[in-house]
Amino acid sequence: MKRLILALDVYERERALEIAEQTAEYLWAVKVNWPLIIGSGLNVITEIKQVTGLPVIADLKLADIPNTNRMIAGRVFKAGADYIIVHGFVGSDSVKAAMELGRTIMVVEMSHPGAKEFIQPVTDGLIKLANELGPFGVIAPATRPERVAYIRSKLKPEIRILSPGVGAQGGKVRDVLRAGADYIIVGRSIYASRNPRESARMIHDEAMGA
Repeated sequence: MKRLILALDVYERERALEIAEQTAEYLWAVKVNWPLIIGSGLNVITEIKQVTGLPVIADLKLADIPNTNRMIAGRVFKAGADYIIVHGFVGSDSVKAAMELGRTIMVVEMSHPGAKEFIQPVTDGLIKLANELGPFGVIAPATRPERVAYIRSKLKPEIRILSPGVGAQGGKVRDVLRAGADYIIVGRSIYASRNPRESARMIHDEAMGA
């Protein structure tokens, strides 16, 4: 099973499509975030699917009232996204609004240092919400493998853990996979490298051996 997700956080459509096509062989999915959607338009989701044949995750971290979440998710799924990422702290009704339209991944803890200030203190509540709603997966930080292990211990086994922060943020492939992550999310270490394909291959091979 492939375990690598490419975080394609670039602005330029042509560059994004080129990197996605070069690395597709080693990926489980491609994740697009606001920089690429703002820089290239929502249709870039459709184009990435066409050149790679892979699932696309729309990392919009939806965090609004149910109606607004529903409106955004509807357009994103219509463009071809297979999954959408939402914040859980806005409550179950807002998460459900996205889940009604397609497969959803819920943030329970983020990878940057500031996540310790407000998100980490409510992680237990977010795990409980995920267990109640049953999204496809949750986001947990590769930068803190001990937190991934903790989240895995509290989370229903059928809910996947997708873990960002490998590479540029300091997370280690083996550490986070052994802690219980199902997939690792890697951005700059691939798209900012001189040879994205080779970088993706090396990370993929390490993940497969973890």
